[in-house]
Amino acid sequence: MTAREATADAGTAMPQRLNRAFLLLSGGDDVRLCKDIPDSACREQPGNYFRHLLASLGNKLADEIASARLVLPWLLAQLGGSSALIGWLVPIREAGSLVPQLLVAALVRGLARRKYAWALGGLTQALAALGMALIALFGDGPLGVWTVLALLLLLALGRGVSSIATKDVMGKTIGKSRRGSLLGWSDGISSIVALLIGLALPLLGESPARGVLAALLLLAAAGWLLNAACALAIREEAGATEGGVSAGAALLEGWTLLRDDRAFLRFNLSRGLLLGSALALPYVVVICHQRSGEDLAGLGLLLVASNLGTFVASPLWGRWADRSSRQVMAAAGALAGLCCLLTVGLAAWTDSLWWYAGVYTVLTAAHAGVQLGRKVWVVDLGGERRALYVAMSNTLAGALLLLAGLITGAVAHAFGAHGALLLMALMALVGAASTLWLDDVE
Repeated sequence: MTAREATADAGTAMPQRLNRAFLLLSGGDDVRLCKDIPDSACREQPGNYFRHLLASLGNKLADEIASARLVLPWLLAQLGGSSALIGWLVPIREAGSLVPQLLVAALVRGLARRKYAWALGGLTQALAALGMALIALFGDGPLGVWTVLALLLLLALGRGVSSIATKDVMGKTIGKSRRGSLLGWSDGISSIVALLIGLALPLLGESPARGVLAALLLLAAAGWLLNAACALAIREEAGATEGGVSAGAALLEGWTLLRDDRAFLRFNLSRGLLLGSALALPYVVVICHQRSGEDLAGLGLLLVASNLGTFVASPLWGRWADRSSRQVMAAAGALAGLCCLLTVGLAAWTDSLWWYAGVYTVLTAAHAGVQLGRKVWVVDLGGERRALYVAMSNTLAGALLLLAGLITGAVAHAFGAHGALLLMALMALVGAASTLWLDDVE
């Protein structure tokens, strides 16, 4: 065999192995099975599938490590941040991503290749995480706390850009029948990696907690850099840049939906109340930190609990949501409210980290149910106009998060984390009850 023939055989073998791996992971039996994407994109689908998978893995791992529900509350507690300021972490992260969504979507539609917007969002998040790592090492006091909050807002804006562009690029490069497996594999792998990190933290013993937090944030920055690099590597064909409406027109249409579609209005009111499941998570972390002090075992246990709850519960919520997504929202919201009440009770009874980790596991599982249920409900309601329904609901949720963050921050300032959790319990339980008046849209 000549050198040229050997090179040709090797070049042929590589795509064949790539195709086999693609078919194995995606659960298909025909690499040419490409629903709603052109033939040119279909040919690139196996390679793009793995680029998407790596990008999603980097993003999800970074998202979990630099979580406003877990690691950042621990950091602000180390810096001396009050319960009221810590309570702003989730509203800033979520609202900063959701509120500008209609405007960002209009800007992204003006790009022929949206992967560049995706990469810009990933790079922005990486730089924000790097800044937080530096604050973890050298920052202190109010200046350090406020700098972290400012960097979190920058991270949230990058997250919003990446979120919109990612869905657009996936729709152009990955067929319908392959997208679920792609997201499933990335969720599973990233959960396992985050679990291993959580299990390793207690083994560090008396290592400086600030240094460990900085290392975690640097790892998050690396995850977002991987996300941006893989986005740039995706082979995306140029798409149309015309035909979309302006952000103002989309906003006007969204408000018209709220006025005319009573079911949609009731859903958004319920969703606003169910935000208590997300807002409660950092307060549980604050109470756990107060009980454990500088012990890294507390952070490790909560990191494991966070991933374990979501990993175990999400498939169960998903199967139930296929039958009745409003029932999922009701059950998950009620469970979240009970977890908030239980946390307040535990604080008066025990200092054991294991009890808090157990409650946190159930609370994250409940939050996953709320998230999954409301996504399925609004998509099923929207039909042909689901994109507008989703964008408007997300924008409104971001605004409600800011309002809820203002109220809960004031309560936490006056009554501490325990008072804030009692308010979250009330919100979640009332929100759960309100979903029973929604229609089944499945």
